[in-house]
Amino acid sequence: MLAVASVALAVALTASKAASQESYFPAHGEAARIITVSAAGQAAIEFDVLTQAIVVKETGPKQTVARFGEVYAFSPAFIAVRVDEPVRLTFSNLQPDDDHDFALMANNGESKPMMWVGLPALKKTSYVLIFHKPGLFRFLCLRHQPEMQGQIEVLPR
Repeated sequence: MLAVASVALAVALTASKAASQESYFPAHGEAARIITVSAAGQAAIEFDVLTQAIVVKETGPKQTVARFGEVYAFSPAFIAVRVDEPVRLTFSNLQPDDDHDFALMANNGESKPMMWVGLPALKKTSYVLIFHKPGLFRFLCLRHQPEMQGQIEVLPR
């Protein structure tokens, strides 16, 4: 129940942010001690993260589409990096008719995303992330829950 409430609050917060801008990076506070995000910079490692349609209205089974609508996933859904190692995530939204987003959640259970970016249809979007603390961080598309999510495992140096 708490997880559902957390996602609902995150969706509401993100929707209000999304109305005014296409991205949200941590600027200060606890989030800045956990992660640094930039739109450019050098990276030690790179990952291409694709948005994939699992079930679509045009071809999916009627019982699945009627109950869930279109179903999407991130690929890969699991990424491992090291503390203080700059990693470039390049998101490719391959759907011509659906926008997605990427919300990176703190591993302390807080419901507000540490980072949020819109992923427009048929576009590539890149960001360099540097995690300053180890842990397991959840990421998700707030528009396509509960299926579209994944994890970033940040390992000690």
